[in-house]
Amino acid sequence: MNFDLRLPIGIMFSLFGLILTIFGAVSDKAIYERSLGLNINLIWGIVLLVFGVFMLFLALKGGKKSGPPQA
Repeated sequence: MNFDLRLPIGIMFSLFGLILTIFGAVSDKAIYERSLGLNINLIWGIVLLVFGVFMLFLALKGGKKSGPPQA
C-alpha cells in the first residue's frame, strides 16, 4: 500500500489557509477591535498556508523514492 497522507493534508491546509488569508486581507478592520486590533484571520491564514505548503513539499519530496524496498 503506497498512500501518502501528507498530500491530502497539504492540499486541505493550503486551501483553508488561502481562503482565510484572502478573507483577512479584504475584511473590514472594525471587526478586529475585540482582538486588540490584531487581524487574527490574516495571521492564522498565513500560518495554515505555510504549514500546508510545507506538507505538500514533504509529500512531493518523499514521493520521488524509487527502487526496490530494502529488506
